[in-house]
Amino acid sequence: MVMNCRELKKILVTMLESEHIQDAEFDVKCMLEQVSNLSWHEIFAQQKNFSSRKIQELFTMAKRRISGEPLQYILGEWEFYGMRLFVGTGVLIPRADTEILIDTVLDLLKNKNNLKILDLCTGSGCIALALKKYLVNAEITGIDISPEALRYANQNKNYHALTINFMLGDVLDNAIAEKFENIDLIISNPPYLTSQEMADLQKEVSYEPVSALAGGLDGLDFYQNITGIWKNRLKQDGLLIYEIGCQQAEAVAEILKINDFKNIQVIQDLENRNRVVLGFKN
Repeated sequence: MVMNCRELKKILVTMLESEHIQDAEFDVKCMLEQVSNLSWHEIFAQQKNFSSRKIQELFTMAKRRISGEPLQYILGEWEFYGMRLFVGTGVLIPRADTEILIDTVLDLLKNKNNLKILDLCTGSGCIALALKKYLVNAEITGIDISPEALRYANQNKNYHALTINFMLGDVLDNAIAEKFENIDLIISNPPYLTSQEMADLQKEVSYEPVSALAGGLDGLDFYQNITGIWKNRLKQDGLLIYEIGCQQAEAVAEILKINDFKNIQVIQDLENRNRVVLGFKN
């Protein structure tokens, strides 16, 4: 059996919409692009036909999506800061919200050379990789407690042929921190969901690793501990920058203040939500 792209798209979209999958058309277009290795515009322009094998593959993907599995896991990849990244079970999915971290660092450090950078809770390596792409002379180390996450981080590093050291370790372990000194930048998108937010997770998010999401009762555990453990690894005027939940700006800024950081700033994302808190070591 062979099916035309228009007919197949209509069937798959109806299938997803009937199960109340939001953005069903977008999801189906992504699946069609993945299976055909063409852009949707190319598929449409060519009026591409799909073979029985490809149709079965697409229906399997659609069933996975209906079960609640994230589209990114089904595709096995996602884009972050213009870079193709491999993702899957066991690693946090890169999100567009995190790109403001990269924008902020590049704006603050664009004229700096030979930087020493640590990316704590690196996950897929998306932050470290995006920074290395633009801060080519920087020495960057990404640390994560999850072997599964680091498998993706190394795959992504190799795919983009970037030199980064990904290290297995617990960022809340003082012994790990003591391996580093005179760091120019410590950047982190740590787990920051509250206990209540963890209890109310959307089905798609529940597929992602708990260790990359749960930030304790008030969501602040990692901010408090990372700041206390790692502040003395920074050189004078070194930068500590966090992604935060949009309701956490005041609390995280206070953590930096208590730890004697200066020039503390809160940065908003494109939707005017508080997304970044940063400070410089005194």
